[in-house]
Amino acid sequence: MKLYPTLATVCSMLSIAVFAPAAPSTGSAFYGDAPDAHHPWAVHDQNRPQPKRVEPGTFSTAAQPGKPPSDAIILFDGTAASLAKWESDTKPGTPNQATKWIVRDGALECVPKSGYVRTKEQFADCQLHVEWAAPTAVEGDSQGRGNSGIFLMGIAEVQVLDNYNNPTYADGFAASVYGINPPMANALRAPGEFQVYDIVFRRPVYRNGEVIDAGRVTVFCNGVLMQDATPLEGPGGHMKRSVPIEFPSQGPLKLQDHGNPVRYRNIWYRPLPPRAIEGGTDGVLTAEATTAKRHEIATQLRTDAGTLSGTARMLRFAESLCYENEAATATQVEALADEYIERLKKLSGAALDAKKGEAKSVQRALAYLQKNKILTAPYAPKTQLDALTKAQGWDEVKK
Repeated sequence: MKLYPTLATVCSMLSIAVFAPAAPSTGSAFYGDAPDAHHPWAVHDQNRPQPKRVEPGTFSTAAQPGKPPSDAIILFDGTAASLAKWESDTKPGTPNQATKWIVRDGALECVPKSGYVRTKEQFADCQLHVEWAAPTAVEGDSQGRGNSGIFLMGIAEVQVLDNYNNPTYADGFAASVYGINPPMANALRAPGEFQVYDIVFRRPVYRNGEVIDAGRVTVFCNGVLMQDATPLEGPGGHMKRSVPIEFPSQGPLKLQDHGNPVRYRNIWYRPLPPRAIEGGTDGVLTAEATTAKRHEIATQLRTDAGTLSGTARMLRFAESLCYENEAATATQVEALADEYIERLKKLSGAALDAKKGEAKSVQRALAYLQKNKILTAPYAPKTQLDALTKAQGWDEVKK
């Protein structure tokens, strides 16, 4: 007995076919402006890496520290156990020593006259989150009130100071790059309340003794912008004009003992990717770095093409030419395009009409390569394909 599907079954099948979610689009080949001497990817390039997924944290409140994002490296989480990540800031060549700072009520508290404290871990470019609180009991004024400091790589200082109704010299104000640049505002809460610093730090970069990037610091205090990519003029410091110096590749985070029992909590950082000047992809790349990246992409596409067949194989090889116009690959693309057009010529009627979309895709790819001078005009396969699509009355892509 032959069984026929019920109407409900047919509707269900149609629903799956029509409403099934499509694969997400990450861009298209042969679409935006092609790669150039300083941009290894095309505009809207489907081969450009997707941003990694990071679960966001939560904001801090006066009573409770926030939760760090999922990829943060925790330096202090309020527990006595995390104190093991810190040590006294001893002089070079002397043995490392445990810090005398204490953990009290979930905060790392400076013990006056015990010395600076530093992380055992060393790092450089980063997004840094630090929360601090000056003593509730107000004592002293100007630089003598709730004073400490955050030393990036142990060198450049972002000032910590109780400036709530407490004037001082501007380049030593809370959230200043100490001795270099004052903050743009005073957004401090009252003494005893935790202040939230979010810092983006890029160290100076030197090459052959010459500075090629002075480095910069961006600081938010309680959500208010204080430093907007402020260039570093060296380490900063007290009384003397700072001069540029070459920073090491990595360094610790240091917290200053300035004789006040300042408290810290919720300290974490996220490493930042290298800049273009360091061989990374953050910003406009050098010609050398761009060439290397384009070669890497083209090699991967050629490898991928080797696993494909038919039109997909030809288009993937053609796509690789956008990144590296390798002569052998260009020859292979031309041969595959010739074979494709010969196959089209053997078709007619409905069989040929069924190839309309595919043919237009190939035509679009060849037009893109020719427009961007990757293939030299006139290009025989494109000329033949243009003639064929015109004869069929298919809409032509722009030349």
